[in-house]
Amino acid sequence: MSIERARGIVLRTRPLTDTSLIVQWLTPDLGRIATVAKGARGAKSSFRGQLDLFYTCDFSFVRSKRSDLHTLREAKAIETHPDLRRDIAYVQQASYCAALIEKSTEPETPLTKIYEDFAGQLKELPAHPPKPQTVFAFEMKLLEELGLAPDLTEANLTPGAKQLLKIFTQADWPSIFRVKPSMPQTKELNAFLNGFLIYHLDRIPSGRATATSESYQ
Repeated sequence: MSIERARGIVLRTRPLTDTSLIVQWLTPDLGRIATVAKGARGAKSSFRGQLDLFYTCDFSFVRSKRSDLHTLREAKAIETHPDLRRDIAYVQQASYCAALIEKSTEPETPLTKIYEDFAGQLKELPAHPPKPQTVFAFEMKLLEELGLAPDLTEANLTPGAKQLLKIFTQADWPSIFRVKPSMPQTKELNAFLNGFLIYHLDRIPSGRATATSESYQ
């Protein structure tokens, strides 16, 4: 029995049985992997307090020979992002981005840059008021990494909107939060990226409308 070790962010959890959880991870080197945490829902489980949405953990697991659902052996939370829970808008935005990762990437394929972008977003989100550009920037960074980024020379966008998308693709998170799009630019970018994602992915996670709400502007 070979035990593998990784560091990952919890993208999603769901019950498997009355006592066990399925945990979806995003890791830099192993990509997206799924594990079952047996007994995790029990009061005395060693997993208690270690597995929750967006926790960054060091964990170990044993690969299944029959499926892509592996057995979680240990997990130790090293970053719990408690400030994300201060505002439901932060959770909504991070949840949409997590769902978009699951929708657009293949399991067990290295996703180093996507991991870094998502980890950076989780760290920076609570330091600023919620803004739609947080989502726009993650979408652009993800599309760039997947080789699906829009050709901005051909895009039917105003020059200002094109410049904003370049910034969102290339800049780090602190710089992105300092950008101040106008309300018309926010509406323009929202409509453009929504249509672009639907065209390339067929469907997008249902939480996008909430995550890009203009009330966050």
